[in-house]
Amino acid sequence: MNVILKQDMGNLGHKDDIVLVKDGYARNYLIPKGIAINATAQAKKVHEEILRQRAHKEAQLKKEAEKMAEDMKDIFLSIGAKTSTKGKIFGSVNTIQLAEALKGKGFDIERKNISIKEDLIKEIGSYSATVKLHREVVVDIPFDIVSE
Repeated sequence: MNVILKQDMGNLGHKDDIVLVKDGYARNYLIPKGIAINATAQAKKVHEEILRQRAHKEAQLKKEAEKMAEDMKDIFLSIGAKTSTKGKIFGSVNTIQLAEALKGKGFDIERKNISIKEDLIKEIGSYSATVKLHREVVVDIPFDIVSE
């Protein structure tokens, strides 16, 4: 029996895949649990239309992310932090400060989409962060930590 998966299943397949499974497995487990639906001709047509629309939306989102990446390519951030006389930062600099600095430059990026290559930033200096704008669009942003 062919079924359309509604969510990822470990050894079976990914969401929106059409897979061939045994009839009993489909009728007794996958379909009642809402993991899959029966792949009838009607369901396949609806499934193809959904995939087509989703691909169109994904293309638009990727295009917008690439435009934003082009705008962010030349950006440089300077983040102020309270430091000791030896240049050690009280606390650490994290993605929250980077998100606020990017917002100040006009880019509204969620902090969960920003990753700093170093684990903890505890000293003044130059660093780099990676901003994920889309699944396939990533931008590296250089930034400096300066003493306030």
